[in-house]
Amino acid sequence: MRKSKSVLLSLSVLMASCVGAETPPTTEAIKKLIEPRLGTNVKVDSITATPYSGLYEVRIGTDILYTDKTATYLINGHIFNLSTGADLTRDRIDEITKIKFSDLPLDKAIKTVKGDGSRVIAVFEDPNCGYCKRLRQTTLKETDNVTIYTFMYNILSDDSFVKSKNIWCSPDRSKAWDDWMVSGKAAPVAAANCEAPNDQVLALGRKLGVAGTPAIFFADGSRIPGAIDHKALEDKFTKIKQ
Repeated sequence: MRKSKSVLLSLSVLMASCVGAETPPTTEAIKKLIEPRLGTNVKVDSITATPYSGLYEVRIGTDILYTDKTATYLINGHIFNLSTGADLTRDRIDEITKIKFSDLPLDKAIKTVKGDGSRVIAVFEDPNCGYCKRLRQTTLKETDNVTIYTFMYNILSDDSFVKSKNIWCSPDRSKAWDDWMVSGKAAPVAAANCEAPNDQVLALGRKLGVAGTPAIFFADGSRIPGAIDHKALEDKFTKIKQ
């Protein structure tokens, strides 16, 4: 009986040591497993271990997905902390898409100052974008004490380039932009020798991964894709350091 207990004890110690010795797969190994399973044209930029129940973050550009250690399952969705209400996936996307605001070529943007202009944003907009017009007609119209740098990001049609050039070549660019976006009043046709930074802004937006308009960038380098209401914008301002 004593010998049997000794054998059982030794066996249990051996099993425990085996379990403890199991090493998790490397992120590179998971990447090699999952990348071909996602399709031939999909490039996984990084795999990162998370503290969420053994899940691994799969980053593809600015998109975040999740998988298990065997790369068998794929989760497309956001993870929330139910104790704090924080959208952990959104926070992570904000982190990886941050820019250095001071690196923006602000000379290629239309500058509009409201009130004391103490709060600063840069907005990528297409002159044919309905959501951009709504943002101008409501949220930005209601927001005071802000400096707005508008990059005319022409991604919707060839006509967008024409409208942007006409606005850029106007005597008062800020007024011409508001006249069009808020009131629907088109700017006069630009002189043939006037040059607009359309191509440079298009290249900039692609470099920053701006996939749609509007896209709002803040002084801390974070961004919000899409139109937001006045309250959401004010809430965002309170969370960042200007």
